[in-house]
Amino acid sequence: MLSVNPQEIGLKVGLEIHQQLDTKHKLFCSCPTELSDDQGKRLIRMLRPTQSELGEVDEAALFEFRKARVIEYEAPEQASCLVEMDEEPPHRLNEEAIDIALTVALLLGSKPVDEVHVMRKTVIDGSNTTGFQRTCVVSIGGSVGGKIGIQHISVEEDAARKIKESGGTSTYRIDRLGIPLIEIATAPSISSPEEAEEVALEIGRLLRATGRVKRGLGTIRQDLNVSTRDGALIEIKGVQQLDLIAEVVKGEVARQLSLLKVKEELKSRGLEEEDLRDVFHDVTDVFSGTASRVLASAIQRGGLVLAVKLPRFAGLVGMELQKGVRLGTEMAHRAVFWGGVGGIFHTDELPNYGISASEVQELRRRTGAAEDDAVVFIADTQERASQALKAVVERARECLRGVPEETRAAREDGTTRYMRPRPGAARMYPETDVPPLVITEERLAMLQRNLPPLPGEVAAQLMQTYKINRKLAEQLLDSGYLLLFQDLARTTRISASFIATILTEVLKSLQREGVQVEALTDSRMMEVFRAVDSGLTAKEAVPEILKWLAERPESTVNEAVEKLGVSMMGEEELKRRISMLLDRNQTLLQEHGQASAGRLMNMIMAEVRGRAEPAYVDAILKEEIKRRVGRGGL
Repeated sequence: MLSVNPQEIGLKVGLEIHQQLDTKHKLFCSCPTELSDDQGKRLIRMLRPTQSELGEVDEAALFEFRKARVIEYEAPEQASCLVEMDEEPPHRLNEEAIDIALTVALLLGSKPVDEVHVMRKTVIDGSNTTGFQRTCVVSIGGSVGGKIGIQHISVEEDAARKIKESGGTSTYRIDRLGIPLIEIATAPSISSPEEAEEVALEIGRLLRATGRVKRGLGTIRQDLNVSTRDGALIEIKGVQQLDLIAEVVKGEVARQLSLLKVKEELKSRGLEEEDLRDVFHDVTDVFSGTASRVLASAIQRGGLVLAVKLPRFAGLVGMELQKGVRLGTEMAHRAVFWGGVGGIFHTDELPNYGISASEVQELRRRTGAAEDDAVVFIADTQERASQALKAVVERARECLRGVPEETRAAREDGTTRYMRPRPGAARMYPETDVPPLVITEERLAMLQRNLPPLPGEVAAQLMQTYKINRKLAEQLLDSGYLLLFQDLARTTRISASFIATILTEVLKSLQREGVQVEALTDSRMMEVFRAVDSGLTAKEAVPEILKWLAERPESTVNEAVEKLGVSMMGEEELKRRISMLLDRNQTLLQEHGQASAGRLMNMIMAEVRGRAEPAYVDAILKEEIKRRVGRGGL
């Protein structure tokens, strides 16, 4: 829970849900929408920003350009073509993707546009070979649950996926580039972290209820726009897990409130923006004999140590803004991105890291730092260190203004980090290679007649058809395994409740253990259930088999059963084990007779679990107990 009332601080949250559509081919070509392990051809590019129609250059694009990175693209032959390589104009819009988006629009009461026009959005971080992303608005308005308004529903092309980062080269694979994405952007009318998570869940359920979206890690992404009354609008990119949304919002609220405290403290200390100057001191000789391995290594490579004084910042650079993230961390992120350095040191955390108290004292003397001043220093080349310290000083100036507007990246622990400046309107301009697509009344009428049932209706149908409870039905909707569940329930003799439990609770439990469950394809899981259905292994062995296969995706189910030793036990072997167990527990059987069956069942299942069905074991055990008790001899 937040320690403050969201209404009191004017919290506003908007969601942007991006979900891959399960279409036969990509948005602007005929390539399949499947990922590839093949590297394929290699292309080298350096991307540059373009001016808008008004001659303006987007700040975020300029930021990426200044990194001067080389972009290497891998182009698998089976999952990309000249369109992805930007060597051929895009083909016409994929109308299957447009129909799916229109279907979602009708379900949400969003008004379809008369004509779909494709726009270009400048993106030069390397994730697109063209230097822009193609996007188009499909509908406007509507609401989620009649409560949270929708600004627009759009279709856009997914980006290339980053494979590695090495030195100044970023490597992307363009198999994912061009896969259709639906984007649903809500109004900034969500007023609490919990509500943000609930709205995202409701949208996700509706998308999955269409049966036309992809499943798995990386197929859905939630972006957040978070603002507070006295703070700023922050765009947070790439929240992968639904259950992280509330934590990310809480973390951003804590960060903004902390930054506002920093602002007030600096003002009370009498700091003015003009007091913060780009005056850098070469203090390399201060650390000539340092025990700090980071500093010593940089100096040995011919680098220097540059320092800057931050007046009145003592104690604030080390202040925690959100869990594990300090103001110094934010300064370091700016230094890394703008200067390309490895990080920063600051006096709020010293002496430490091999830096002695005497070195800190001399550092303060050389920079003219008073007791209430902080000093930040960096070890690198002259150019990198200077650029990085300029970014640190600029971040310090922003502290006097409160919360700077920026784009931040979500992290797996619910915190965020600086990503880039917020983009402006100059990044969007018309696409001239793709003609508009007219949306006719006949087309909408056809889609309206064939609308899929809403999530609540799907859950009710699941409960009635497969005799499962509401919790399992809703978990199936959220899991994305609904179609697999229905297929398994129809083609095997395994109970629907067991199948649903494995596909929801068990897989989620394995994921929490760190098992890469996304490595388990639908066909592989189908094989596991069919192994149970055919009598090859027991239901109790399924979690263990799934875990083993997730860690060895190239292996077969038969190999898993053999390696784990979970093949079904024959009747004679099972009877022999039960007889031996009863021989070892004659006293228990003598004293309690048939009433000992429960305890004995637990004992034998501890031995044969995963190799025999409990119902079958129970029947044989009770028959043997009855035989022994009935004959009066043990």
